[in-house]
Amino acid sequence: MMWFQLGGLVPPMEHDIFFSISQTPDSTGLIPSEQDMFANYFQQLECADALGFGVGWIAQAHLSTEIQKSNSKPVVPHWVGEVGLCTDFPQLAMESFRRTQSIEIGSAVVSILASGGPIAQAERIANTLQLHGLNPNEKRKLHVGFSAGRFEFMARPYGIVPRNSIEEAAWPALRGQIFMEAGDIFLRLLRGDVVNSEMTHSTVLRRNNFRSDEDWEKVQDAAIEFENLESAPDEIKIPKRYVFEDLKIIPQHFRRELLVMVAGTHDPKAQVFLNTVLPVKVFNLSITKPEVIDATHDRMREAFHPAGGAWKRSDMPRTSFVFLNAEEGLSPEQQSESAKKEAEAALGAYWNALEGTIDPSKVENAAQNALIGNIEEVTQQILERFHPEDRIMAWFDFFNHDSDRVCRDMTAYMKHVVPRVEELLESR
Repeated sequence: MMWFQLGGLVPPMEHDIFFSISQTPDSTGLIPSEQDMFANYFQQLECADALGFGVGWIAQAHLSTEIQKSNSKPVVPHWVGEVGLCTDFPQLAMESFRRTQSIEIGSAVVSILASGGPIAQAERIANTLQLHGLNPNEKRKLHVGFSAGRFEFMARPYGIVPRNSIEEAAWPALRGQIFMEAGDIFLRLLRGDVVNSEMTHSTVLRRNNFRSDEDWEKVQDAAIEFENLESAPDEIKIPKRYVFEDLKIIPQHFRRELLVMVAGTHDPKAQVFLNTVLPVKVFNLSITKPEVIDATHDRMREAFHPAGGAWKRSDMPRTSFVFLNAEEGLSPEQQSESAKKEAEAALGAYWNALEGTIDPSKVENAAQNALIGNIEEVTQQILERFHPEDRIMAWFDFFNHDSDRVCRDMTAYMKHVVPRVEELLESR
């Protein structure tokens, strides 16, 4: 179905799905086994494939969240269970392609600072594409979302820690710069380049890397002491994190047309820089303020690598929690009330896990940006909050381990909500 708006013919809104595979207690305290978690994932994936979702985005994490709570500086000290069970996206992607017919697969997201760093990750992605593309009739793409990783404890064992007092003072701003260095290496290698560390991104810290004068002054003071300077420097050069002579990954002749790169960063400088190497799209959350979303689109229309064609709004998938209730035997009013209660319970469980407390204001704020209600309510929320050319990454399994229910919600969304959205957009 297509519809018209000012400027011409517009395709239907695109709908992807996000799979968290998060082994955390739901609002009832249930924590499924690892085997049950993956069984649930494949059930939902196959359902999503049959329903016509575009891309299945798989969350990736590393190392035990439970065990990190015993560390001297735990990142998420209150989290119960494991934040994610997918620690090897390439393997799970290949198995996911094998079990499905139409859906494409994406990572949300691969940390290129963990698991051996950008060189190892580039070779693994290349190898995955080599195997995936052996069938000449294969058209489905591998969408590689990549980032520095949300939780620092997953990268610390790989040496992503401050190396001296300057770096200690500059952290976490420096961590974003490490991601740019790693991203440069990662993309150049996937492009097919011969790369050495002399040609990769160099980190030079200046005032504009920091949120305040005070933060910058702390780094300047550290540099004065560490380097025995007589005055505060205007810029501080940071030695390369990755040092190596010429190298090139193998395989080289994988089908690059099946690769889509997506950066999991909100840093405008990183978004622009990465697109000097290859076309790199951008992740964004539905809770992001509209003005930030609009600014990102404006920036990417200018910065998007020309090899990727013209920038489209759908090039930035937007994650959204979906608490849809279309259960049989309930009136629309009862479905609406039940959906609100389900959302409150799941969001409360999330904030309790993340911060050790349930902040009603944060629960309410998250709820205002989620899709919550019966079929008609969720339809109207999509129309109100999203542009017709957006791509929604719907998240159904958020703190919900009832896989049959998740599949029913997915079905109601694709068979009732999406057609209704298109119907109303067409009538505008």
